[in-house]
Amino acid sequence: MTGRLLLLAALILGIQAAARSCSAAVQGTVGQETTFGGAMLQSIAAEAKMTLYDQFVPGIVCAGEKGQGTGWLFWEQIKCIFPFYGYLMGETWEEGEAGASNLRTIMLAEAEEGIMVPEEEVTEQEGFAQDDVPEGTDSMGETLEELLRTENEAAMQQTQESMTDYGFIPHERQNQVDLGPLRDYETLVRQFYTVDGNTTAGSDELNVDKFMEADMSISKDGGGPQILIYHTHSQEGYSDSVPGDESTSIMGVGDRLTAILTEKYGYEVLHHRGKYDVESRDDAYSNSLGDIERVLEENPSIQVVIDLHRDAVPEETRLVMDLDGRPTARFMFFNGLSRTRNTGNIAYLYNENLDSNLAFSFQMQLKAMEYYPGLTRRIYLKGYRYNMHLRPRYLLIELGAQNNTLEEAMNACDPLAHILDLVLSGE
Repeated sequence: MTGRLLLLAALILGIQAAARSCSAAVQGTVGQETTFGGAMLQSIAAEAKMTLYDQFVPGIVCAGEKGQGTGWLFWEQIKCIFPFYGYLMGETWEEGEAGASNLRTIMLAEAEEGIMVPEEEVTEQEGFAQDDVPEGTDSMGETLEELLRTENEAAMQQTQESMTDYGFIPHERQNQVDLGPLRDYETLVRQFYTVDGNTTAGSDELNVDKFMEADMSISKDGGGPQILIYHTHSQEGYSDSVPGDESTSIMGVGDRLTAILTEKYGYEVLHHRGKYDVESRDDAYSNSLGDIERVLEENPSIQVVIDLHRDAVPEETRLVMDLDGRPTARFMFFNGLSRTRNTGNIAYLYNENLDSNLAFSFQMQLKAMEYYPGLTRRIYLKGYRYNMHLRPRYLLIELGAQNNTLEEAMNACDPLAHILDLVLSGE
């Protein structure tokens, strides 16, 4: 018993030392000059200290209670607290001033798109990125994870009565989105976007009037394909995908989307089957760039590029809804801004088509909300480029996740094709 008490005392002293280290690290960063950023860091350090005492120490006490099996709480507190402490000490993955200018660092960061991360660190959730909002929460204090769960539950509740015919019938408009309130930047972000913590987006870029002025329509006349579909991450599969059978992976979903756009809507579509992530995902975007540039050079008629992906989410999150009696995977449009919080604009990843890319995904999201409420997640904005500079009409789509079935993913291709046709037809 004495040994246990000594251990607890040592741990408490360690917590006190950690709290002092947080404060010292911040004071060393701020120096003698008090700035707005310094005040923010001091506030964060104070919060860290309170968290260490209020959450971590009770966990130690519980862990020491006569072997009642409460040690799990102690370790859960460690996992909650120490990543945040590490963040304050500057040990996060985000690039520093030296690493930010390294193209290899950028490519590795791009490769993290769609990679599964621990549940408490999931970034592909809902919320805004504002300087006065701590990373991981939105302005109302909800965690990003809670927001995604709430949004997905709402989509599940928006199911419709099953049809006797389980085929797909394109929807008529279900509702009309009022664009007036969306002229307010914060309202627009709240309703349409998730801004990743590694980047920023301002009202000059997210502007509903600019988005609606952009003409995204194309003509089906003329020779050659109008649409290119490819997969930077060709190895992504679903819960029941068969290893080695690409028809059951994201590649097979690309085949399905190609067939619908061709047979039902009359587009000529080129489905490029290049594989760029077989050995490693790390350089998939750089590996694919040269090939896609050559495809576009050889097919100048292509006006629309779709990089079709499958997302990764916590296992208990299910991105699915009942759409006219068919289980249908929910999907998300994704934009890269070529900008990080640490570096600002990334000059050598300049995207001359950024405004058009953003307008395209906004118009797609708007049509989805009007014709298929709840089917799409909010548009995700992240800091890098993801080869989206190649065409003004470029979509990166995360269709379902690793725990969706292939059937759910295939079913999502019908409404996705319909939404795309609505935008490309200028309706």
